[in-house]
Amino acid sequence: MFVLRYCVCVSASLLAILSWDTGLRAQTTSLMARESEAAKLMLQPETPQPRVSDIKQMKESSVPKNSATNEGESNNSPREVLSQSTTPSNLEESEEYSERVLEQLPPNNINPNGNPLLFPTKPEDVELDINQPLTLKEVIALALLNNRELQEARIAVEEQKANLVEQRAALYPTLDIDSRINREFIERDVSDFSNVVTSNPTASTINQAFENTEGLPRTAFEEVLNEGITELSQQGPRGAAVAPSRETSGIFNVELRYDIYAGGERDGLITRAEREIRDRQLQLEQTAEQVRFEATDRYYLLQNADAEVAIAQADVENASQTLRDAQLLEQAGLGTRFDVLRAEGDLATANETLTRSIAQQRIARRELAETLSLGQHVQLVAADEISESGTWKLSLEETIVQAYKNRAELEQQLVQREIGEQDRRIAMAGITPRLDFVAQYGFDDDFDDPVGALVNYRFETRLRWRLFDGGRAFAGARAAERRMDQANVQFANLRNEIRFQVEESYYNLIANRENIGSTRQNVATREEALRLARLRFQAGVGTQTDVINAQRDLSQARGNFLQAIIEYNRSLNSLQRAVSNYPDNRLFEIR
Repeated sequence: MFVLRYCVCVSASLLAILSWDTGLRAQTTSLMARESEAAKLMLQPETPQPRVSDIKQMKESSVPKNSATNEGESNNSPREVLSQSTTPSNLEESEEYSERVLEQLPPNNINPNGNPLLFPTKPEDVELDINQPLTLKEVIALALLNNRELQEARIAVEEQKANLVEQRAALYPTLDIDSRINREFIERDVSDFSNVVTSNPTASTINQAFENTEGLPRTAFEEVLNEGITELSQQGPRGAAVAPSRETSGIFNVELRYDIYAGGERDGLITRAEREIRDRQLQLEQTAEQVRFEATDRYYLLQNADAEVAIAQADVENASQTLRDAQLLEQAGLGTRFDVLRAEGDLATANETLTRSIAQQRIARRELAETLSLGQHVQLVAADEISESGTWKLSLEETIVQAYKNRAELEQQLVQREIGEQDRRIAMAGITPRLDFVAQYGFDDDFDDPVGALVNYRFETRLRWRLFDGGRAFAGARAAERRMDQANVQFANLRNEIRFQVEESYYNLIANRENIGSTRQNVATREEALRLARLRFQAGVGTQTDVINAQRDLSQARGNFLQAIIEYNRSLNSLQRAVSNYPDNRLFEIR
C-alpha cells in the first residue's frame, strides 16, 4: 500500500513537471524571439565550410603562380575579392567618395564642428543625445572624411608643395629696387676762416677757406663769411661764426641678379623638394590605409562587444530560469535550499558579467567615434549583422609578392634614399665653383646743386670658388651617405616585417575560417545538451550541477562561435592592410 501511494505521488509530480515544462518551453521560445541579431545569428543553419587544405588551394585561375614575381608585369587578380575594399583608388577623390556614401544617411549632427579649436565648457555640450547606427561602409567613409591624422597628412602634402615652389624660385633672376631721399641740416664753424680772411683778405685765402668747409654752398659760405667778418670786427679775434645749411639728395638704384651656376645646389634643392612631396604623399597613403584598417577593426570590436552583451543577457535569462526551477523544486519538496542559493549566486555572477560587457560596449563605441572624429553628441551603434566579410583567393606566395608591390612603406624608403643622394649633392656644392651675373642701374641727385643727376651703370660677372672650408662639405656628404645606408637597412627590415605581417594574418585567417564551422556545430550541440540537462533536472533524475555546467558550456560555445566570425573578419582586415591597395594592385594616384 505504501509503495502504491508513493508511485501515485511520483506520477502526479512528473505530470505536474511535464505540464510546467510545456509552459517553460513556450516562455523560452518567447525569450529567444526577443534576442538580438547577434544571438539570432547563432541559430542559423550550418553552411558548408572549406577545410585548411581547400583554402590552401584557392588560387585565381587568371593569375599564374609565377606571374607575380615579375615586377614589370601587371596582375589581373579579381577586383571583387573583398567586400570591404571601399577605399577609393585616388586619395584626392576620397572626400567626394565619402560624401556620396554619406548622402544615404538621414540629416543629423554626426560630423564634428567646423572649428577645430572648439572647447566645450558645459556638461550639455558633451551629452550623448544622438544614437546613430552605421554600417561598415559608412564608417569607412566617415573615417576618410573626418579623421584628424588623415587631415594632418593632407596638410603636410600641401606644405611640401609650397616648399617646392619656394625652391623653384631660384631658377629665376631677382630684381631689387633701392630708392632714398635724404634731407640734412648742417652747421659749420667758420670763425677760423674768418680770422684768416680778416687778417689776410686775399682771393687765395678766401678760396682756401671755402674748400675747407667740406661741401658748404658758395653763396652760404660768402654770407656766413661776411657775417663772421663783421662780428669779428666788433667782438675781436676770439669770436665764432656758425654757418647753417640744408641739403636734399636722392638716390635710386635697380639691381638685377641671377645665379648662372650654383654648383648643383639649386638643382639639388629642387629635386629634394620634389622627392619630399612624394614622401609626404606616400605617408598620406600609409595614413589612409591605417585609418581604414583601424576604423574597420574597431567596428568589428564594437560588433564583438555587442555580441558579448547579447551573450551575457542570455546568460542572465538562463540563470534566472535555473533559479526559478530550483525554487519550484524546493516548493515541491524535490529540491534543497542549497540548490536555490547556488542558483542565486550564478545569477549574480551573470549580472556582473553583463555589467562589464555593457561597459566594454560603451568603450568600444567611444573608440570608434574617436577614430571617426565625430561630433560631441554622437553615440554609434553597429548596424551590420555579424557575418563573414569575404574570402581571400590568393595563395600565400602571391599575397606576399603583392604586399611587396603595393606597400607604400617600401617605396617611402627608396624615396628617402633619393633624398639622401640630393643631400650629398647639396653638401658638395659648397666647394664647387659658382658663377653669377649682376646688372645695376642708378643715379644720385643733389637737389640743392644746379648740376644734374649722376647716372651710373654696372654689369658684373663674378666667379667664386671656395677652396677650403675646413672639411665641412665632405662631412655633410658622408652624413648623407650614412642616411642612405640607413634607408637601405630599413628597407630590408620593412620587407621582412611585411612578410611576417602577411603570413601571420594569412595563417590566422585560415584558422578562424575553419573554426567558424566547428564552433557553429558546437553551439547546436551545447544547446541540445542544456535542454536535456534541464529535463533531467526537472524530472528529478539529474542535478542542478549538470544544468549549470551545460549552461556554462553553451555560453562559452556561443562566445567561441562569435569570436571565430569576428576574428576571421579581423584577420581578413589585417591581411588587406598587410597587402594594401588591394584589389587594385596599384599605389594611390595622388596628384
